[in-house]
Formats: sequence, structure tokens, C-alpha cells
Amino acid sequence: MKEVTNVNFFYYINKYFKMSRRQRKSELKATLWFMPLWYIIGAVGLSAFTFYLDYGIDIGMYLPPAIGFSGQTLQVLLSALVGGVLTLSAFTINSLLVALTTFSGQFSSKMLVNFVSDRATQHVLGIFNGSFIYVLLNFLYVTHEEEEYIVATPVLSILTAITAAVTFIYFINHTTTWMQVHNISFNMKSKSKSVQDSLERELKNHRLDIEVDQDSLPPEEEGKHLTAEETGYLQVADFQKLIKLAQRDDALIRFDVRIGQFIVEGTPLLTYWEYEGRVNPEPYRKALETGVKQTEIQDLEYGLNKLAEVAIKALGNNDPLTVTNTIHQITDLLKSIGKSAGFSPYLFDKNQNLRVIMNKKDFRYYLHKGFASIREYANQNSNVMTELLTMVALLSKTMDKGVHEDLWEFARQTILGFDNYSLYENDCLYIIEQLADLSKQTGHREDYLFLLEYMLERVSSKSAAKVSASPGGT
Repeated sequence: MKEVTNVNFFYYINKYFKMSRRQRKSELKATLWFMPLWYIIGAVGLSAFTFYLDYGIDIGMYLPPAIGFSGQTLQVLLSALVGGVLTLSAFTINSLLVALTTFSGQFSSKMLVNFVSDRATQHVLGIFNGSFIYVLLNFLYVTHEEEEYIVATPVLSILTAITAAVTFIYFINHTTTWMQVHNISFNMKSKSKSVQDSLERELKNHRLDIEVDQDSLPPEEEGKHLTAEETGYLQVADFQKLIKLAQRDDALIRFDVRIGQFIVEGTPLLTYWEYEGRVNPEPYRKALETGVKQTEIQDLEYGLNKLAEVAIKALGNNDPLTVTNTIHQITDLLKSIGKSAGFSPYLFDKNQNLRVIMNKKDFRYYLHKGFASIREYANQNSNVMTELLTMVALLSKTMDKGVHEDLWEFARQTILGFDNYSLYENDCLYIIEQLADLSKQTGHREDYLFLLEYMLERVSSKSAAKVSASPGGT
């Protein structure tokens, strides 16, 4: 049994060395042991420094006697501090488990990684672990001699205990603040936007304003395929390395799958064309990383799915505030994705030769991923539908006309989804107002009149007259 445990431990450690630098950084941030480990190492070093102050240079000789302790008295003090710090640590761990259970039950299990990887959470756990180790080490080398006069150990140990007490208060405040709806959705959206910004910075120098003629690309039948060796999710692609490899081999690479897509063994990952010489596929395979889970390292779709899952869970818990706030954050994220979705999928080397063709989805795809599942689980909830149409209309005012057709088509399908469903007069009025605003921005007046007639069939004739007389209904 012990041998099996050792094998699992070494396998767990060894997997980090096989990861790329970016993936290793992301994985370590998502663990609870990495940051506390550094605090423990710091606590050991501080304890050694404290021992040197008291027993190496005897700093007590240069300080007032009032702040010193005898060995026996100090042992009593340190034993009390060890118990106190350990108790605070236990309360902190208990609060952490309660927070994780709440996040998983009320919002989404995917949020656990966000809370655990939060720097404040990891620093708090590190402070408690480091404080306990520091006070415990100090307790070990203190003697019982009455004539012994010690200063640095009691002073620093007391300060450490005070720091742990203050940190406990901070952690409670941090947890309650982080659990608030607007902070939850904002943190998740910010994480996804940082992923997008990082990817854009990485590819900025390789995206050139050069028109690529589709007829100039090599024939499909001349391409060779690089297939997956294992089942999982395509997590990371080192685009910089792929471009350099393609430049070295004078080749062209096209992605056949997207980042974050689930693949099985034997799935074609890349198609490559050899212009001159032969391409060794192994270096290209090493530039792609596959894992058993989706990550946010380069996957924008995963961030949208996480936010949508929070909204869906809130619908089941009858929490309209969370639904509305999450829809707002998805809207902001979609606006950012819409800017990058218009970028060219072609990546060039430093000599302006085409080397990599990315597998990209258009804005309509991300709009569907962000809002369609919420629309489905809302079960024709008029308040949610109104909020969705409001955000779609808002996007039409802030985004390029290239995505207006996609926005209108989503709104049209949403309205047509009210099949055999009666609406209250005011609900119909608010929906028509947003639809009228959207049709004005996107230039779909005739389609709007058709949808207006469709909506009026869902209210009584008396209410329909009022709706038709409204500014949005005329």
C-alpha cells in the first residue's frame, strides 16, 4: 500500500515537469498546497533566524529586561500560542469548506477553482500554515532554565499570533465579499477576459493585414494529418513554437480542432503541407497539450459556459438577481470576444509567410453559447427573455455592423420560441420595446413588424390595442 502511495505521489509531481510553463503556472495556481508551501519554507527560515538572535548573538543583552521571558515561562506562552493558532487554522479550514460547499451547491462546481486559485485565499492559508509551523518550531528549542533570558522568540511569536488573528478576520470578510453575486460573476468574467487578452498579445505580431486568397492555399488532398495519441480535451497550443517549426520546415499548418474541444484517440488535430523537405510530426505534437479536463488557459468558450452555468443554477434556485447579473457579465464578455472574433485566423512568420491557420468560430457561435442555454432553461420566463433582448439590443449599439445580423437572428429566434405561451400585457410591451430598439439598430424593420404581429397574438385583444399604441408597437 505504501509503495502504491509513493508511486502516485511521484506521478503527481512528475506531471508538472511535463507541462508547458503556462499550463504549469495555471495548474499550480489552482492548487491549495503551492502557496502555503512557500510560507512554510519562510517560517522555517524565520525560526532559524529567531534562534540565531536569541542563542547566537543573545540579543536580549542589548534590550530592556521587561520584554524578555525565562525559558519555563516562554514554554507556557508558546504552548498557548500553538493551540491558539491551530484553533484559528481549524476555523479557517472549516469556513473554507463551507464556502466551497455553498459555491458548488448554489452556483457552479466550476467556481471552486476560481475561489481556490484566488490569491487572497491562498495567502490566507499560507499565513496560517506558516504561523503554526513557526510557533511550533520555536516551542521545540526553548529550554526550562529559569535563568535563561529570551527576547526575540516571545516577541516574534506574539506578533505572529496577532497576524494570524487579524488574517482570520480578513478571511471571513474576504469570503463573504467574494460570495456576493456581483463579485462572483465579475471575477469569472475578468478571468475569461484576461485569457483573451493574453492570447491576443501572444498572436499580435503574427497577425498581419494581408489578404489570403483561398485559391492560393494548397489542395486538401495533398495535406497530411497529425492525429491525437490520447483521449481528452485540447487544452493548450504553443502557437509561437508551431510558427517557428513551420518556418524551419517550410510548411503550412491548419488546425482541425479548436482549443477546448473534446477529442478521442486518432482524431486529426492538424493538417500540414510540406513545401520542401519532410516534416517530423513529433515536435508539432509536443506543442499541443491534451488533458482530462477543460481549462481557461486559451479556451474562451469555457469561460462563457461557466457563466451560463451560474445563471442556469440560479434559475433553478429562483434567484433572479443572480441571473440578471450573470447575463450582464456575459454581455460584457461577448463584446470583448466580438472584437477578437473578427481577427484573421491566419498567422504569419517574421518573413510574412503564412504558417498557421487557426480553427476559429464566428461571433454567432459565442453568442449562442453565452445566451442560448439560459434561454432554454428559462422556460419562457418573460423577465429573463426581456433581459436577454435588452442586452442583445445593447450589444447592437456598441458593436460593429458585422455582427448585427447575428444579434437580430438570435432575437428573432427568441421571439418565435414563445410558442403556445400567453404573455401579460406589460411583459409583451417591454419585450416589444427592446425588439423595436434592436430592429432600429440592425435595420430589420420589416422583420420587426412580422414579429410584432406574432407577439400581439399572445395577448388579449384589449391588451393588444394598448401594446399597438405604444411607441415600440407602432
